[in-house]
Amino acid sequence: MGKQGYIASIFERDPAARSRWEILTLYPGVHALGAHRIAHRLWEVRLYWLAKMIAQLARFFTGIEIHPGARLGARFFVDHGFGVVIGETAEVGDDCTLYQGVTLGGTTWQGGKRHPTLGHNVVVGAGAKILGPIRIGDGARIGSNSVVVKDVPAGATVVGIPGRVVVKGERERSRAALAQKIGFDAYGQMPQMPDPVAQAIDRVLDHLHRTDRRMEHVCAQLRAAGIRITPPEEPAEEQKAESGPPNT
Repeated sequence: MGKQGYIASIFERDPAARSRWEILTLYPGVHALGAHRIAHRLWEVRLYWLAKMIAQLARFFTGIEIHPGARLGARFFVDHGFGVVIGETAEVGDDCTLYQGVTLGGTTWQGGKRHPTLGHNVVVGAGAKILGPIRIGDGARIGSNSVVVKDVPAGATVVGIPGRVVVKGERERSRAALAQKIGFDAYGQMPQMPDPVAQAIDRVLDHLHRTDRRMEHVCAQLRAAGIRITPPEEPAEEQKAESGPPNT
């Protein structure tokens, strides 16, 4: 994709960006990533001291600490960035976004894999800590100041200390689609803070979604059998309500 594609991806994720020149000259996340690309290549050819020296200089100028051994994917973006720490054995997929204060850290002093692996299109909110050799699935969202110590499935949203999954991809999308269809938004106010009422509504939406699919299947079978289906007549009360109050 190249440099132009990387800059375009930043425009998509940061509405505050005004120009390419601004991104190239004033974004510490861009500078830190450029320094890391150099340091990582040196690390791979066993020039460890020089690699760490470049990493330390980048940390001094940007406030972002990325170990030279870390593997970062394409279009990786650190927004704001101050206080971000990425450990030696961390692996980050393509199109991931980290905000300030994020730690991809280890939980042991033993050698080997000890830092997390992030899939593609992962977003990690400000101050979040992802610890240990765990895996964060593609498209996951980690809420600000969460502490994650267990694997996270693809498409999930995690909040809290310790981090807990509050949204699981496909089911959540089906709920949102059905809610929009019937004119109800169960998550308009607090999508990350489920309560007993919201959970009960979730179950109702799940049931309605299953019922809707079954009805569509039944109608399709009837049409295939040559049976004509006419929409039901509206109750008299609804017709009267739509026509408005009688003229006096």
